[in-house]
Formats: sequence, C-alpha cells, structure tokens
Amino acid sequence: MEGETSCSNPLHDAREEFVSQWGTLGSAWGINRTMAQIHALLMTSPRALSTDEVMEALQISRGNANTNLRDLVGWGLIRVVLRKGDRKEYFESEKDVWKMFCTISRERRRREISPATEVVARCAESTKGLKDPDAQAFHDQMERLLDFLKLAERVSDAVASSEKNFVVKLAAKLFSK
Repeated sequence: MEGETSCSNPLHDAREEFVSQWGTLGSAWGINRTMAQIHALLMTSPRALSTDEVMEALQISRGNANTNLRDLVGWGLIRVVLRKGDRKEYFESEKDVWKMFCTISRERRRREISPATEVVARCAESTKGLKDPDAQAFHDQMERLLDFLKLAERVSDAVASSEKNFVVKLAAKLFSK
C-alpha cells in the first residue's frame, strides 16, 4: 500500500498482508476483490479515509474506488463521514466484528437467499399437482430445496438479530461434541 512508506515497518507490512488476504478471501466468498480490500483498509484504519487516500493506498482508479465505496455503503459495512469545512467525503468502516458479521448475514439473506427462495417457491407452485413422474420429481426436489432455504432464512434472521453471547454459547454447544 502506497500511503505508508518505510523500509521495515511491521504495522505497514501486517496491514498490507491483511488487506491483500482479505481481498483474496473476498473473492472466495463471491465478493469483488477490490471491494474486500477497501473494506479491509477501512476496517484497519484508525481514521476515516478519503477516496483519494483509498486510491493511493491500493493503487486503484477513481472509478474503481468510487464504485466499490458506494457498494460498501450500500451493504452497510462502511459509512460516509463529512467534515465541517471540507467538501470531500470520507469513509469509515464498522469496527465491531459482530456488527459486521450481522450486517453481512442480513445483506446476504436479502441479496441471495430471499431471491433464491422466491424462484424456488414459484417453480414448486407451478409444478404442483402435475402427474408426469419427471414433473413430480422436479416438484419434490423444489419442495425440499424450499424447506432448506426457509430454514436458512430463519437461521440468518436469528443470527442477525441475536446478541453475541447467545450465538457464542449456542455455537459452543453445537461444536463441543
């Protein structure tokens, strides 16, 4: 990252490694690599950064920075900060990891699980009562998938609205055996 120059700065090196790896992980999770890197940069920054600072740190274009910053605002993972007397917009990330997790869970439900549930429900409904064995098999599969997606919605809702301690205790019970 360009913003911090030093021959041997452990903080700079660690932040650079984290930002790079978060970008790689973001790609594996279906998130744009640059979006994940911007999120990592803001998540680890002690202060809000301007678009120019993000561009410089990650060596990305203004268009790429603006698009991904707006997407992160849309996800609710970062927010715009205005400074009195300054026309620039600054951006800061939520620092609370649990709140980030809940936000991502809620957004993934809204953007991915709910639309899939709607499609599968329509497909199940449109094949209900058909007598052809292939149609019945298709309908049965849609019903099983719909049951699973509805469960995923309930779990997502429960996690997103839960207190951290409750979920940690539940996870400990589930994974302690």
